[in-house]
Amino acid sequence: MKIYNTLTKQKEEFKPIEPNKVRMYVCGPTVYNLIHIGNARPYIVFDTVRRYFESVGYDVNYVQNFTDVDDKIIKKANEEGRSTTEVVEQYIAETLQDVRNLNVTPATKHPRVTEEMKQIIEMIETLIEKGFAYEVNGTVYYNTAAFEGYGKLSKKVLEELEAGRSERVTLTEEKKNHMDFVLWKPKKEGEPYWQSPWSDGRPGWHIECSAMAKRYLGDTIDIHAGGEDLIFPHHENEIAQSEGANGKAFAHYWMHNAFLNIDNKKMSKSLGNFKTLRDVGEMYGYDVVRFFMLNAHYRSPLNFSAELMESAKSSLERIKNAKMTLDFALKNSQVEALTSEEETLLAELPKLEARFHEAMEDDFNTADAISIIFELVKFANTYAKEGASKPFIQAVFDLFNKLSDTLGLLYDLKGDNEDGLSDAEIEEYIEKRKQAKKAKDFAEADRIREFLKDSGVLIEDTREGVRYKRV
Repeated sequence: MKIYNTLTKQKEEFKPIEPNKVRMYVCGPTVYNLIHIGNARPYIVFDTVRRYFESVGYDVNYVQNFTDVDDKIIKKANEEGRSTTEVVEQYIAETLQDVRNLNVTPATKHPRVTEEMKQIIEMIETLIEKGFAYEVNGTVYYNTAAFEGYGKLSKKVLEELEAGRSERVTLTEEKKNHMDFVLWKPKKEGEPYWQSPWSDGRPGWHIECSAMAKRYLGDTIDIHAGGEDLIFPHHENEIAQSEGANGKAFAHYWMHNAFLNIDNKKMSKSLGNFKTLRDVGEMYGYDVVRFFMLNAHYRSPLNFSAELMESAKSSLERIKNAKMTLDFALKNSQVEALTSEEETLLAELPKLEARFHEAMEDDFNTADAISIIFELVKFANTYAKEGASKPFIQAVFDLFNKLSDTLGLLYDLKGDNEDGLSDAEIEEYIEKRKQAKKAKDFAEADRIREFLKDSGVLIEDTREGVRYKRV
């Protein structure tokens, strides 16, 4: 399996720290608002990476944090006259709902910064003891000049960084170097704070992830991931902190997804093209959002537009229809034995599966993997239909589900839950309609059809029986 490593700028063979285990940390959101469509990309991409690892037998310890103390959270709370706790609890719940709608598997652990202060303070103390950090008037800074490898992820050297004086770094008289960054800062009036050896205050952004990764995954992890906007300064600073404190390599592989643009422009509120995931998900379907994101390689820039979303919706519908057709054929097949022709055709399935794995093991090329699924759709529509044997249809159906499930593509938000009819309930209504028609009560039969339609279920009468699909 090859992974493109941002640290080395090349694809590398994946070699886990422990056999058949993956320690993976993914930076999560700052919870002060609904997540936007750009936030959805790392959620979907790295969930799919995790799914693939698990599908081939790895045990994945997947940690994704919530930043629940931040200037933006405090500002939001003050604007709305609420506590920061109320804001945080609301938007963690909203975020978890959104990502569930994307069919994202919950992380092994979702740590919150406010619950990790002991570990954060201990790591800062270690950095001070080792000469990588210094305290001035209650503020603790990381001394970037003391860390020899600073800049190795972003491929920037200290001289370049100081010359550029990044807009994200402010020079103060307290700092030894322009690029030194805050590990701990004193409280301001009205802000949440915690006690520390240096001041009552709160941590800087970067130290939080270093401390959480160490606590839940260890000093060295297999994969650290996030959006490419985090390469500098966030991930660069994490490396400096973690390697300075622990004296070991922090992460063996760094994975970053590319940006998502809106109609070929960077998304921003000032341009009026800011879109929340919820708005887009409710307009096109969350499953369409997931499919759309995976239709491009995660390291390629992705453009969002209404036209492209409609195209993705139509393409996903082809896959859904294929599954529905296979399911219907399987339930209605009366042929129990494979034909000689089917035995020959079955030899094609392992070849398709092998090509799917080849795509995924080449730096998780989901776009190519999806193209293999469409080849399987064509194969199914051609051969696994009316008149085919049950064992043949079952084999095609099993592979179809296996590959689509690996990418998390086919799922139904209106399945067995309170938001819609379950499969069993739909079958029950179809049977009631059948009995109504048998009794020549066509008004009742039409009523049931309309009820199902209003519930998002379309039914179709065929020679083989009644078929239905959710819309």
